[in-house]
Amino acid sequence: MKLYTIGFTKKSAEKFFTLLRASRAESLVDVRLNNVSQLAGFAKRDDLKYFLRELCGMAYTHRPDLAPTQPMLDDYKKQGSGWAAYEDRFLELMRHRGVEDTVSRELLDNAVLLCSEDKPHHCHRRLVAEYLAERWDDVTVEHLT
Repeated sequence: MKLYTIGFTKKSAEKFFTLLRASRAESLVDVRLNNVSQLAGFAKRDDLKYFLRELCGMAYTHRPDLAPTQPMLDDYKKQGSGWAAYEDRFLELMRHRGVEDTVSRELLDNAVLLCSEDKPHHCHRRLVAEYLAERWDDVTVEHLT
């Protein structure tokens, strides 16, 4: 099973969709809590669905159960709780939600997890991918940058 991740910030639409096409993934799974922000530009939910279908032939799914809670995000982004604390809290949330049992492998097989951060090292999409790779057999993760 191949699972990709990508962020849209600091990427032009050209680079973003070129990376997606080159991956040959079949679908994109949006793991953002808020996917309709005006700040998202070409990655706003309805625009993104259209561009994915027309430019990449990809399906779109939004899975907020793979996103952090708003208070968790606020603590990290606005209160400066630090990455280590955020990571611990987020992984505990994934365990509590039991996402390895509630998200189907079929949904994520040859799919791209989308979040906003440009790099995966401090983004929850990486944590989701690694969490599932540890619990499911034969999962490889590739970060599209």
